[in-house]
Amino acid sequence: MNLKQITLIIGVAVSASFAGCSETGTKASEKAVAKDSTKTEEAESELKATSSEYPPIDTAAYNKKLKQLANGDTTGKWPVKNQPYPLPGAILPFKRVVTYYGNLYSKKMGALGEYAPKEMLRMLYAEVAKWEKIDPSTPVQPALHYIAVVAAGDPGKDGKYRNRMPDKQIDSVFKIASMKKDMIVFLDIQVALSTIREELPRLEKYLKRPNVHLGIDPEFSMKGGVLPGRKIGTYDASEINYVSDYLAKLVRDNNLPPKIFVVHRFTGKMVTNYKSIKLRPEVQVVMHMDGWGEPELKLGTHRYFIYNEPVQFTGFKLFYKNDLKKAPNRLMTPAELMKLKPQPSYIQYQ
Repeated sequence: MNLKQITLIIGVAVSASFAGCSETGTKASEKAVAKDSTKTEEAESELKATSSEYPPIDTAAYNKKLKQLANGDTTGKWPVKNQPYPLPGAILPFKRVVTYYGNLYSKKMGALGEYAPKEMLRMLYAEVAKWEKIDPSTPVQPALHYIAVVAAGDPGKDGKYRNRMPDKQIDSVFKIASMKKDMIVFLDIQVALSTIREELPRLEKYLKRPNVHLGIDPEFSMKGGVLPGRKIGTYDASEINYVSDYLAKLVRDNNLPPKIFVVHRFTGKMVTNYKSIKLRPEVQVVMHMDGWGEPELKLGTHRYFIYNEPVQFTGFKLFYKNDLKKAPNRLMTPAELMKLKPQPSYIQYQ
C-alpha cells in the first residue's frame, strides 16, 4: 500500500528544516508562546491531580457507551469483550477526543505547526463544534497531538535517524494548550532506528502530568537497520505491551487518571500479533486509522485493519490536504464517520 507516501516523505524531510530554524521560520510561533513559559517542575506542580479526585466508574454507563460506539455491530467483534473497567477519571468512552496534530518546526506536518497558535485553536474548536453537533450525547475533549520525537532523513550524531524535540519546544505546546480550559496533550514518538524503550523514558516527566497522553507511530519504527521512509515500519504486540505497562506504572505510582495510548495504523504489518495486546485499567488503547486518501480508500483501510482486528477503542485521521488529492476531492464529514462500526473515539486532523 502507498496510502501515506507523501506523509512519509514529509516526516523524514523535516530534519532538513531543523538545521536552519533555530531562530527563524515556524519557530517564531514557538517563541511567541514560550517567552514567559514556566519551568517544567512548576508546570507539573500546577497540574498535579490524583485519581482520587474522580468518582468511581459507573460500569453500567460504561457498558452502555461501549454498546453505543459499536453502532449496531452484530459480528461479536464490537464492543471488545472482557476488557477491564478503567480507573476513575477515564476520558474514554465518555468523551470523544478531537485533536490537531503536528510539530512546531514544520508547516508540512500538520495544522499544529502550520498556523499561528490563536488561528490554529480557532480552527480546532470549529471542528470540535461540528462533533458536538453531530453527537450531542458525547462531550468533546479538545487536544493537541505533538510529535515530540520525529523520524529524520539525517542520521544525527548517534545514527538513529530521529530528532528529539527540545524541552523548550515541548513546553511551548503546553503553553498553547493553556490558552484554552481543560485541553489535553498527546506526545507522539517516531523512533526510526532508535527503540521505544530508549525514547519513552525521556518523556516521563511530561507523562507524569494528568493531562498528558501518548501516541506511537509504527510507520517509523524501523527494524533491521532499514532507514525511515524506505519502507513502512512495525510494532509487535510485545512492544505495545511494554509501553502500556510503562504507562500503567506511571499511573499507579503517581495516582493519575488513566492514560490514553494511541497506536497509528494503516497496514496489516504495522501492528503484529494484535490479539496479544494486553488491556489494563490504567491505560486506554486507541487503534488509530492513520491513512490518507479518498473516502473509499480510507473506509477500506478502517475495515481491514481497525474493524477486523479489535483491540479496545478506535480513532480516525483526516488530512486537510492529502485527503483532497483524488476525486471526490473532499474531507470525510463527522456524519460519515459516525456511520462507522465502531464509531471512533479519537479524531485527529492533520
